[in-house]
Amino acid sequence: MVIENIFRQFLSGLSLAMVVFITAAGLSLIFGTLRVLNLAHGSIYMLGAFLCYWLTSTFNQIPGIFWWALILAPIGAALFGGIIEILLLRRIYGLHIMYQWILTFGLVLFIGDICKLIWGVEIHMVSPPWPLQEPINICGVLFPSYNIFVIGMGIFIFIGLWALLRYTKLGKIIRAATYNSEMVNALGINIPFIYTFVFMVGCWLAGLGGSLMAPMSAVILGMDASIIIECFIIVVIGGLGSTLGAFLGAVIFGLAYALGIVIVPKVAIGLGFIIMAIILIIRPWGLMGRPE
Repeated sequence: MVIENIFRQFLSGLSLAMVVFITAAGLSLIFGTLRVLNLAHGSIYMLGAFLCYWLTSTFNQIPGIFWWALILAPIGAALFGGIIEILLLRRIYGLHIMYQWILTFGLVLFIGDICKLIWGVEIHMVSPPWPLQEPINICGVLFPSYNIFVIGMGIFIFIGLWALLRYTKLGKIIRAATYNSEMVNALGINIPFIYTFVFMVGCWLAGLGGSLMAPMSAVILGMDASIIIECFIIVVIGGLGSTLGAFLGAVIFGLAYALGIVIVPKVAIGLGFIIMAIILIIRPWGLMGRPE
C-alpha cells in the first residue's frame, strides 16, 4: 500500500512538473533572449486557464470543444503577449531592470482586474475531455488518464523546443540573438521581429500551461501567484535561459513536492526552496546555466 501511494504521488509529481515546465519554459525563453524578467508571466498562465474555461463552458455543445480550447486559448494568450511586447516592452529595452519590474507588475494588476471583471471571483471548473475522463491502471495503480496525457504533452513540448532551438534556422537566429543581438541585427536579421516572436512563443507556452492545468485544478482569480513563484524556483534551479534546465528543474521540483507530501508532509511546501538554496550554493548559475 505504501509503495502504491508513493508511485501514485510519483505520477502526480510528474504531471505537475510538466505543467510547470511548459509555463516556466516560456519564462526562461523570454529571459534568455530578451533579458526581460516578466513578472506578468503567471498572469498570462491564468489568462490561458480562463480562456480555456470560457471556451469549454460557452461552446460546450460542440463535440471535442476542449481540444479546440487547448488550441485557441494559448493562441489568444500569445496574441495578447504580442500586443504587450510591441506597445509596451519594446520601449524599455536597454533601460534599468526596475522599469521592467514596474511595467510587468502593472500588467499583473491589469490582467487580474480584467479577469475579475469578466469572470468574477468564483471558482470555475473544467472537465477532462473524452476519452480522458476514466482512470487507467498502471502497475496496479489507478491514475487519471488526463494526467498521463499532460505528462506526454510536457515531454513533447520539451523535445519540440529543444529541436526548434538546436536544429532550425530560426532557432539558431534566436540563440545568436541571445548572445549578441547587435551583431545579428548587423547581418540583416529583423531583431524586433525576433523579440516579438520569442515573447509570443513564451506567452503561448504560459497559456498552454494554464489550459492544461484547468482540468486538474480550479480556475480561479489569484492562481497566477503560485505558478510564478514555482516558475522562478524552476528557472533558478535549472539556469536562466536554459530549456533543458527548466525541464530538469521542473521534474526535481514536482517530484520533491509530490513525494514530500507522503514522506515529510510538514515541510513539503518548502522543499522547492530548500532545493533551490542548495543548488545556488553549489552552482549559483543553476544546473544547466552558464556563469556570466
